[in-house]
Amino acid sequence: MDKLLFGISGLPIGSGLKHLNYASGINYVKSIGLDAMELLFVRNVNVTDKNKHIILKTKLDNDFYLSAHGSHYINLNADESEKQEQSMERIVKAMEGLSKVKGRSLIFHPGFYLKDSKEEAYDTIKENLLKLPYKGIDYRLETTGKGSQFGTLEELVSLCKEVNSCKLCIDFSHIHARGNGNLKGYDDFAKILQYVLYNLGRSALDDLHIHMGGINYNEKGEKNHLPLLESDFNYTACLEAIKDFNVRGCIILEGPLVEKDALLLKNTYKRL
Repeated sequence: MDKLLFGISGLPIGSGLKHLNYASGINYVKSIGLDAMELLFVRNVNVTDKNKHIILKTKLDNDFYLSAHGSHYINLNADESEKQEQSMERIVKAMEGLSKVKGRSLIFHPGFYLKDSKEEAYDTIKENLLKLPYKGIDYRLETTGKGSQFGTLEELVSLCKEVNSCKLCIDFSHIHARGNGNLKGYDDFAKILQYVLYNLGRSALDDLHIHMGGINYNEKGEKNHLPLLESDFNYTACLEAIKDFNVRGCIILEGPLVEKDALLLKNTYKRL
C-alpha cells in the first residue's frame, strides 16, 4: 500500500445517529476523516446476499478499506479433528463473506496450546493453515493477548514465512497485555518492527495490518479493552516507531470509544 490508513473495529458510535449499519457506518466514518473498518464476523458472518450490494457500493464510492475479524470460536489446534475442521469452515465462510464486498484481510486468532507443547501446536496449526483455500483474501494471523493462546510474534512471523496465504496482524495492545505491560517506550515498539523487517522483509511493513487500543490486563494477559486515555498503552511511542519505520497499511482502533480514539491516533500520527 502507498499510505497508512486509520479505521475502526465494528460500527461507529455515531453522532446522534440511530440504527447504523455497515453501509451508513462507512459513510459516517469516511465523513469524519477515517478510511477503514473491520467488519465483525466474531459471532456470525453478517455480510449476506441481502446487504452485500449496498456495502460494496458504499465501499467503492468512498474508496474505503474493509477487513474482517473472524470467529472467536477458532482453534486450529483443537483436541478433536472435528473441531479443527469446524474452525477451518468458519474461516472459509468469513473469507467468502469478506470477498462479497471486496475486502482485503481476514484477521483471526489461530488457536490455543491446550495440553500440547508449543512446537506441537505450531505444527498442527501450520498443517491446517496450509489446507485453507486462497481466493485473494489474505489470512492475517493476529498476535494474541494471553499466554494460553497460540500467537506470539515469533510464532506468527514464522508461520507467515512458511504459509504463503498468511500475513501478519500485529496487535500491539495484545503484545503489551501478554507481557503484563512490557511495552514501555519507543525502543520496545521499534524492536517489534525491526524483527518483522528482518524476518519478513520490507514488503511486510509496506502492507501491515495493525490493531491498537487501550487495554486492561493482569499477569495472565488481556482482560478487556479500554479507552486509550484510560490505559497505560503508550500509543504515542508506538506511532513514533511506526512513522520512523515508514509503515504502510492499516491501523484499526479497538476499544469502546471507537472512532473517537481512532481519530486520536490519526491526529497524533499527523503531528509527529
